[in-house]
Amino acid sequence: MPLITTIAFDADDTLWQNEQFFRLTEQRFADLLKDYTDAPDLNDRLIKAVTANLQYYGFGMKGFALSMIETALEVTDHSVPGTVIAEILAAGRELLTYPLQTLPYVDQVLGQLQDSHRLIIITKGDTFDQERKLAASGLADYFAAVEIVADKDPATYARIFERHSDGAARTLMVGNSLRSDILPPLAAGSFAVYVPHALTWSYEHAAEPDGESRYAKIEHIGELPAAIAAFESSHG
Repeated sequence: MPLITTIAFDADDTLWQNEQFFRLTEQRFADLLKDYTDAPDLNDRLIKAVTANLQYYGFGMKGFALSMIETALEVTDHSVPGTVIAEILAAGRELLTYPLQTLPYVDQVLGQLQDSHRLIIITKGDTFDQERKLAASGLADYFAAVEIVADKDPATYARIFERHSDGAARTLMVGNSLRSDILPPLAAGSFAVYVPHALTWSYEHAAEPDGESRYAKIEHIGELPAAIAAFESSHG
């Protein structure tokens, strides 16, 4: 039996594109408000609102849309027209309509690994939206389980690993966020592989773990089988 028997994957910006559509919506938000405010830090104020509202709305497009409205009201001293608010809401809804684009090598690597490992998804965000994206991706059949969680901390990972794997010590987590996909599962006792994405939200940034033998960084998901083999060789 291999050392690693279960591989867990993040979804957004690990299996498919996601952040790029939020960036497009941020730009549309700025365009909608350009005639009503000259705030130089509009994007920073929006991201601050999104971050502050995580405790209320969680991750995903609903919280983002509500944070756009909150920011629009704040920067215009509540003078923004109702028609603009309606367009902001429409921009938020459009986040549910962008075409799903899987990242390079994803289908190939999942097909390669599904015969030798149990594959699961651990993602956070709006349940409806995450289920929609998984269905649209065509990847659902690769996975034995899908966990959509409010946030990702060591306790959450420990519970999921206990439920769906042979324990944290035999599980590998793969993702693009050091803050959410790498540091918490390592703290829970698993292996972790970091796959950077150029547009990862600043909230998800963190320092890479130093001197951690259960951690690896790869350039793209096509390098994942080699990283698994290296773990097996060094820890087997």
